[in-house]
Amino acid sequence: MAALFVAFLVTALLYASVGFGGGSTYTALLALAEVDYRILPLLALSCNIVVVAGSTVRFGRAGVTPWEGALVLTGVAAPAAFLGGLTPIDEITFLALLGASLLLTAATLLVPPRTEVEGPKSVLARAMPVAALPLGYLAGLVGIGGGIFLAPLLHLTRWDNARAIAATASLFILVNSLFGLAGQLLKGGAGRLGAAVDLGLPLLVAVAIGGQVGSLLALKYLPQRWIRIGTAALTAWVGARLLFDV
Repeated sequence: MAALFVAFLVTALLYASVGFGGGSTYTALLALAEVDYRILPLLALSCNIVVVAGSTVRFGRAGVTPWEGALVLTGVAAPAAFLGGLTPIDEITFLALLGASLLLTAATLLVPPRTEVEGPKSVLARAMPVAALPLGYLAGLVGIGGGIFLAPLLHLTRWDNARAIAATASLFILVNSLFGLAGQLLKGGAGRLGAAVDLGLPLLVAVAIGGQVGSLLALKYLPQRWIRIGTAALTAWVGARLLFDV
């Protein structure tokens, strides 16, 4: 448990530093620790909620969240996240999807965010609600928030400026995690919830600490480029390990 506590703290620190929750990596760390795969999304989605809830509130209070666009994206994705949480899945498929998601996550972390919108929105920016639908489903199915995949798409399509995209991704992760968790709870029942609570409380403390420290480091000390590279390296390593073990 001590090793998992440290791993979750470091993961939350790194992901919070770049504005994400880290759900896929939490899930993979638990899988590598041979925790029952059926409770992994419960734990990962709960950790996501702890990490991004504060940043979502801060973005909202600062007035940088583009509520109309952000609510459209989350409104499309949230029911899909709930359905993903309800969907039965076997262990091999679950781990394969998770490993592939981690490798894709590592790649998206290396896409540099634009500081400002360069030119008008592309035509594809209007199609982002369509992209949000499968991201929501994947969020509920394997225990990720989906924002780490959404944000690069929003940057590439010049959907909005960097701060607005970060705020949107944070809200997207929070809402998807809540709806995905609800679906997982309905699917698993009280038995899995009890097992998740027994294991998860120390890990929730770890990500709460790591998330706060990560936000502080990002604001005052560490360059974003190096944080993103370090996070991508950790994610790629965990994803490769997981796929190798499938």
